[in-house]
Amino acid sequence: MCYSAQIWQEYQKYSRAYGATLDIGAFVDLFWNRLKDDRIKIPKALEAAFADRDEAPDARIPEFIADYRTQHTLKLEQELFAQLTRLTEAERALRQKITKTASDSARIAAAKVERLKQRIADLHRTTKTDMDSRIFPGYFTLVMVMVDGQRVLRPMRYQCRPSGMPIDSDKKFPGTYSARRDSLEGFWRGQFGHTHGLVVMNAFYEHVTRPGTDGTEKVILEFRPQPQQDLLVACLWSHWTGHGAPDLDSFAVITDDPPAEVAAAGHDRCLIPIKPEHIDAWLIPDPRNLAKFHAILDDRDRPYYEHQLAA
Repeated sequence: MCYSAQIWQEYQKYSRAYGATLDIGAFVDLFWNRLKDDRIKIPKALEAAFADRDEAPDARIPEFIADYRTQHTLKLEQELFAQLTRLTEAERALRQKITKTASDSARIAAAKVERLKQRIADLHRTTKTDMDSRIFPGYFTLVMVMVDGQRVLRPMRYQCRPSGMPIDSDKKFPGTYSARRDSLEGFWRGQFGHTHGLVVMNAFYEHVTRPGTDGTEKVILEFRPQPQQDLLVACLWSHWTGHGAPDLDSFAVITDDPPAEVAAAGHDRCLIPIKPEHIDAWLIPDPRNLAKFHAILDDRDRPYYEHQLAA
């Protein structure tokens, strides 16, 4: 299903490698809308690519990022104060009499205090980690599409809401971050052959069930192509509009039956990396020639995927 992935987040890398330009207006809107709705999730590496006031393609974006950090820090600090107060009150109660209620309250508050401190520190962290480039369903990232013969980067949410679907379809169909190959001409017929995209990925993560000490256990595995390389992963996307709701561009990665090593690790799906020579052919859809796109998906790159427990 590819529930999480490590994806290129720096638009500069796409520009150098693929000559892609930015849909700057779409990124201005994204960072502006996050100020009004902090449910919008943006990976730290994507934010960092736009945060430098001297390098940003639009001067408004670094201002929006700085405003968001200030605004969000204040919100987290208010939550932190509330939990510190709860912890103090619980500890005071425990000094008078040990009860399950006070013990549970102290434990829960202490855990929340640590998480909030970590979130505040992470908000202002400048050192880079691999996690900064990971996306999960609901996160926005860079997607390369074709516009008037030009490769263009747009921000899109990872979890596709197909055009025409009701807004609550996100909850009704939570797995729409993955477009199964065998449903491209069924559920995804409005996108396959109509709206194609690409993301550059170098690792993906899956939940798998495997034998454990007490029967079975669920773990998260990290899959990386070997030798280490960047993969051009085939996607479908949609521009959604609805009355009284903001427009949404969103995407899903196309998945297919897994290679032997992924199946042996316990997972039944795998993304489809296309070959670089097929970039433009894939990005210029034609609903009258779906066979061409199936041929591109068949003529995929087939690296060996090494796996390990995710950190």
